[in-house]
Amino acid sequence: MQVLKPTTQMEAAQPPPPSPFKLNTPPCETVFHLTSSNAVVIFSMSSCCMSTVAKQFLISLGVAPTVVELDKQADGPAIRGFLHQLAAGTGTDQPVPAVFIGGKFVGGVQTLMTNHLNGTLIPLLKEVGALWL
Repeated sequence: MQVLKPTTQMEAAQPPPPSPFKLNTPPCETVFHLTSSNAVVIFSMSSCCMSTVAKQFLISLGVAPTVVELDKQADGPAIRGFLHQLAAGTGTDQPVPAVFIGGKFVGGVQTLMTNHLNGTLIPLLKEVGALWL
């Protein structure tokens, strides 16, 4: 037998999970900490198709990137704003996906694919310890 809840009782929407960092940490410090302590980091939005392409591409190469889904983080909007400023300095206005390799901002999926096609991505991933082969 299935028991249904009365329609007057509705579950509250779940708030986003707390950030793994101290409250009031500036977004630049959060990004710096994550990117300097992980070989490959992708800042993503769970509904962004280009973010999915970047994640799946790196996984297909054998990389296990650290993925930060900004729409699921309490401080996601602030981090996204910082990434937007960072991306604007490279001539693009798309803040996600934002790929960091070895603590350095590589760019988005287009730059990731360009680096792969010109033969610089795999050596870079090996250099930072993201690939062992």
